Amino acid sequence: MISSALSTLLARPRWQITLGIVIIAQVLSAVGFSIIFPFLPLYVAELGTNTSLSIEFWAGMVFSAQGFTMMFAAPVWGALADRYGRKLMVERATFGAAILLFLMGYVNSAEELVLLRALQGMVAGTVSAANALIAGEAPRERTGFAMGAIQVGLWGGIALGPLIGGILSDAYGFRAPFILTAILLAFAGFLVMVGVRENFQPDEQEKAKRTGIIAAWRHILGAAGVKPVYIIRFMTGLTRTIIVPIAPLFIASLAIESDSQGTYTGLMVGASSAAASFSAVYLGRLGDRIGHRKILLGSAIFALITYIPQAFVNDAWQLIALQAATGLAMGGMIAAPSAMIAVYTQRGEEGTAYGLDNSIVAASRAVAPLISATIATWFGLRVTFLTAALLFGAITFITWRWLPQTLELEARAS
Repeated sequence: MISSALSTLLARPRWQITLGIVIIAQVLSAVGFSIIFPFLPLYVAELGTNTSLSIEFWAGMVFSAQGFTMMFAAPVWGALADRYGRKLMVERATFGAAILLFLMGYVNSAEELVLLRALQGMVAGTVSAANALIAGEAPRERTGFAMGAIQVGLWGGIALGPLIGGILSDAYGFRAPFILTAILLAFAGFLVMVGVRENFQPDEQEKAKRTGIIAAWRHILGAAGVKPVYIIRFMTGLTRTIIVPIAPLFIASLAIESDSQGTYTGLMVGASSAAASFSAVYLGRLGDRIGHRKILLGSAIFALITYIPQAFVNDAWQLIALQAATGLAMGGMIAAPSAMIAVYTQRGEEGTAYGLDNSIVAASRAVAPLISATIATWFGLRVTFLTAALLFGAITFITWRWLPQTLELEARAS
């Protein structure tokens, strides 16, 4: 029976086998990365600082540093992926991150942690590397399904990670989750290394060399529909990240006992991520049939409706339920633009296109904690949720105004 199942699996198209392996690697990577989210600001407070700068400053920097450096490194890695292969970039991102996360478990100050987070941004980027690999392997007409399937792995891992991290940090302290993260990332990299056979075309590699990195960036940005999609990706990144730094504080403000705050924060993030993983593959496949613009528009409207009440909750379970509802929309808001990038760009440009995409998302992660801290300080924690709702409203308008359905259809036909 096992040999029969294995034969059936190996008989599938190579891109589907690659997709399955990448999904498993994404789950492991996402679990690892997200394990540290619920307690990262608390870890900074425990480490303390050797400078006159406040703990609050370093708590913000620990989120921003990684996004800031990734913003500059990701486009370069993406262009190199089009020259030397996308599988190599996945291996670089996972193994490099494994080493750095292991070291984070042994730092002695907030400054050391921020430095390693900055280095992580320079060498990591597993999501964009995986997106580029699959976009280059999957047929264009199955791009929405493939991107949605990757999101299942990503969001499924993010759903499990914070809960595991919250429980581990409450039970064993803040350093143990970093060691577990390093192990998971190393295994994910090994899985890709031995299991994926990339169909990389040497002629496209030579074309990328002749074109040059700057010219390749300009070509991508000049393609019809790409700029609005990148704007939407930036704003979606803001909505996903803006509440992360204040989530433990907001949970604490709801009268949650201190020894359970990490667990409740993990449940909040996990509920949203689990819902997103549930919806991503369905909405991605539906987008292949009816158009990804429609999926994005409907998802943004639904997210707007479900986010406004979060500013007025009085109980942690109300927040968790509403975050789960928003997660259903986020599955479409991540999968649809990812598929649009592949649709609007040419074959052989996947590394460059998703490298720029990762840079834009990283930029949103870099500025989101600063925006979040400013809003929370001046206007209160609850206004942060209303700000996110306004961003969903802006995404709705941009999708409706700047992404006409005919543009997607024309790109598919070309």
